[in-house]
Amino acid sequence: MSPRRQSVANPLRRNVAIVAHVDHGKTTLVDALFQQSGLYRDNERVVERAMDSLDLERERGITILAKNTAVHYRDLLINICDTPGHADFGGEVERTLSMVDGVILLVDASEGPLPQTRFVLRKALERRLTPIVVVNKIDRPDARPQEVLNEVYDLFIDLDASEEQLDFPVLYTNAREGTASTDPAVRGDDLRPLFDAIVDAIPPPSGDQDAPLQMLIANLDSSDYLGRIAIGRIFNGRVKVGDEIVVCRLEGHQMKTRVTKLFAFDGLKRIDIDAAAAGDIVCLAGIEDITIGETVASAENPIAIPPTAVDEPTVSMILGVNTSPMAGREGTYVTSRQLRERLDKELIGNVSIRVEETASPEAMKVIGRGELQLSILIEMMRREGFELPGSRPEIVTKRTDDGQTVEPVEDVVIDVPEEHQGVVMAQVGARKGVMTKMVNHGSGRVRLEFRIPARGLIGFRSQFLTDTRGTGIFNHIFAAWEPWAGPIPSRTTGALVADRPGPATAYAIANLQERGEMFVEPALPVYEGMIVGENSRNNDLDVNITKEKKQTNMRASSADEAIRLIPPRKLGLEQAIEWINDDELVEVTPKAIRLRKRVLASNMRPRKIDE
Repeated sequence: MSPRRQSVANPLRRNVAIVAHVDHGKTTLVDALFQQSGLYRDNERVVERAMDSLDLERERGITILAKNTAVHYRDLLINICDTPGHADFGGEVERTLSMVDGVILLVDASEGPLPQTRFVLRKALERRLTPIVVVNKIDRPDARPQEVLNEVYDLFIDLDASEEQLDFPVLYTNAREGTASTDPAVRGDDLRPLFDAIVDAIPPPSGDQDAPLQMLIANLDSSDYLGRIAIGRIFNGRVKVGDEIVVCRLEGHQMKTRVTKLFAFDGLKRIDIDAAAAGDIVCLAGIEDITIGETVASAENPIAIPPTAVDEPTVSMILGVNTSPMAGREGTYVTSRQLRERLDKELIGNVSIRVEETASPEAMKVIGRGELQLSILIEMMRREGFELPGSRPEIVTKRTDDGQTVEPVEDVVIDVPEEHQGVVMAQVGARKGVMTKMVNHGSGRVRLEFRIPARGLIGFRSQFLTDTRGTGIFNHIFAAWEPWAGPIPSRTTGALVADRPGPATAYAIANLQERGEMFVEPALPVYEGMIVGENSRNNDLDVNITKEKKQTNMRASSADEAIRLIPPRKLGLEQAIEWINDDELVEVTPKAIRLRKRVLASNMRPRKIDE
């Protein structure tokens, strides 16, 4: 726990985080809070999902980075932190909870509590934060608010919530319409009941404004003009522009500096302020090399706050320098030095990943929370102009004191139509999954809960979506470290590998279609060792995909018009990372995602004999 004096630091402040499972409506609810707090002028253009400022966040409809904002209600300032709902970005949630005094726990009125709901609630209860439960999407035709509320109570009890924490206010909202009500049968008019609940239920920040300064850095931003911007909460004391301060570094030593700029949040903007005190969430600019978890303290009496503990990462990938024949043609940043600098920069603001050296100076091992987190990092780098090959994700294992190997195990919640129940159970069983719970609400869908080694989930999502015709919902979260579960079968099909460079031809593709599914289209440049399709058998096959039809006076070119090509399967970054085997890589450039063999020359590759 952070060292807080129990006196109220500022009765006109409320610091609250919105936490929920992915896609339950956090960012939409923040939009509605903005609009009803008078943030926008009458003639001002209203931005949807205003907090999702990254292009990637808007494209995928998920929150990736935790962000801060503030709204006014009556004479109070409410600091709101929007957090990611996906388990892979849990590090963002853990840091955010260190800044607030309460949480708004958002739950879908139909889906109820899901794995990430449990994860964030456990973290919030451990920090003794005051909860407000919001049942959202109350307008869904399959909404079941009373059952969902009972499930939330069960979850609180299961997580050993205290008596005070169990006495939480409940609101029923439709975030898209911007309405809230204390009764599910009564449709609300606006979000005033939610604002009132925040004011009444969330305690004002505690702390001592007259004590020595203590501010914990929980997030970072940067500006071309001001350099690094540290965002954090002041637990004790006061700070003003020009003050001499000390940064208590994570390594233990202290660094003296001055406050050059101070900002507070006001809606989506940052405003210049001259001074701030305990209970405020503010930004400090101009402090070089400050990182997340460090404490800004007074120069006379520097006392560090213990940094927030973040769960360990469990999945690793090797990222390196592009070595394919097409290297350097499409990207701007292609050297190992540039790759290393970019990963070092990522480490500053992302506490839930680690980077380790490998045997080769041209490759680095990046360890994160899950496939999605690593693929988002690669996608961001790709858009910045990097070229890099990525390996198949591997699971991080540990050795216990008694010499036993343990691996991360995940809790998985699957929601599928009844007719797909059997095939999903068979798939999970083959991946060493054990069913822990099965619920049928009688709506034609079944909820299945499993415990499965994290290794078994690599490549599972695309298979799952195929098996359920895209109708299944699949969520997972880290559960524990458990003994190694034994080998898990990987992809059962082989690859079709190009045996020479050149452009792919329609004639060659038409002849190869019966061998399997193609990944490339005519005229696309290929090189030796590039994977151009999936073989229907379990062995790799070298193919000539650049073969042209020889034209004589007997064979006219017009005969080519009769060729019927099956559209190729276009793999996105996540699907490509899941599809590859250990001897294959995903080559990522700003313009393309290609699959390739580690060893490009066919006569140098070890052959897998077809059993």
